[in-house]
Amino acid sequence: MMFGCRALPALVLAIVLSAPAVAQDVKTVPQSHTEMQLSFAPLVKQTANAVVNVYAERAVERRSVFAGDPFFEEFFGQRMPNRTEKQSSLGSGVIVRRDGIVVTNNHVIEGADDIKVALADGREYPCKIVLKDDRLDLAVLKIEADGPFDIIPIGDSDAVEVGDLVLAMGNPFGVGQTVTSGIVSALARNQISNGDFGFFIQTDAAINPGNSGGGLINMKGELIGINTAIFSRGGGSNGVGFAIPANLVKVFVGSAEGGGGSFIRPFVGATFEPVTSDVAEALGLDRARGALVAAVQPGGPAANAGIKPGQVVTAVNGISVEHPDALGYRLTTVGIGHEARVTVTEHGEARDIILKLEQAPETAPRDERLIEGRNPFAGAVVANLSPRLADELRMPTSLQGVVVTEVNRGSPAARIGLGPKDIVRSVNGTPIDNSKTLESAVAEDASFWRVEIERDGQLIRQFFR
Repeated sequence: MMFGCRALPALVLAIVLSAPAVAQDVKTVPQSHTEMQLSFAPLVKQTANAVVNVYAERAVERRSVFAGDPFFEEFFGQRMPNRTEKQSSLGSGVIVRRDGIVVTNNHVIEGADDIKVALADGREYPCKIVLKDDRLDLAVLKIEADGPFDIIPIGDSDAVEVGDLVLAMGNPFGVGQTVTSGIVSALARNQISNGDFGFFIQTDAAINPGNSGGGLINMKGELIGINTAIFSRGGGSNGVGFAIPANLVKVFVGSAEGGGGSFIRPFVGATFEPVTSDVAEALGLDRARGALVAAVQPGGPAANAGIKPGQVVTAVNGISVEHPDALGYRLTTVGIGHEARVTVTEHGEARDIILKLEQAPETAPRDERLIEGRNPFAGAVVANLSPRLADELRMPTSLQGVVVTEVNRGSPAARIGLGPKDIVRSVNGTPIDNSKTLESAVAEDASFWRVEIERDGQLIRQFFR
């Protein structure tokens, strides 16, 4: 079969000939000796001296297996002494201030009696703890020596994108300073740790035991995260590691430098739940994301700003909020004393609300009391609940009443199973509204005790003689 062809007009032919060629992405091998020598080495040299090894030692008392045995104590003529042993933990840290301020993970130095850091050049210095927080799993140390020290500047973790090249630096398995490379695999990961912090940068750069507290560094030599956790079945790296974002680290370091014994989070006065696909469909949302307002406390910052149950928070200061943990992270990085522009969606319409971030109030004096005497609560320390105390105990800030904050070992309270966070609701029919009322109620020499305890939202009734 033959196809005839006819000549194109001259003008059309000129246009066709002058049209640019379609660009195509072509992969090529290195074209020069210079390209073949590209390396992360200059970046490592720039940052290595600011990544330190953290050595923490703690004294642990080992109870003798014969302690309390009357035969052995009588035979030896004395009580069997307990042994004191030293336990060591090894991790990493990053120097972020020239005067020797080091950031690491709280679990690296938790319970430590003696902490030292070792620099990449072999120098070792003692350290003191400036601030630590087990919920964020962050700690700030101060090198007890004169600087200046090399530092890694804290970058902007909000500028990080999936696919960015990163380096992970630390001391895995105690073998010495090690550098691994990878990319940012994901952002805003939650449900990673046992704490209440749920906003991590995920990376495939190899992170192993001992890397905790080390730095996740971008190609500018900036700290974008503190390496914290891994997903692993065998204890080694499977390419799924997590780092605490640098913007939270920056706020935490600022709190440490400002003094104060604890890191204080903003109080919102509301509780939030994840937006499921069913909830998103019912509310007319195009996708399941955001934080659903489940309840609002009267008189709190959320109520004063006009936030209501049923609304969905979708952004803070223009940055998308994926889940309630992300909302908590965004508000924490804004900080107490500032205002946040919160975007809420209701009936398919979005609007911005200005939310003032405050410290959780202590609406009732704590009035901590140690209960003594012949009663089931003897040996328990109790206090009046307030939003501030509830936040410290990781309890819903809307709870009220008298809460157990501590129970002495071997006490009557411990023997009946009383524990921290238990709320005492009544004793022998008397409602307990404050710690003084509880102390008065148990002062009676009763032969029979009827007690009501609230634990994790469940009411427990117990009877004792």
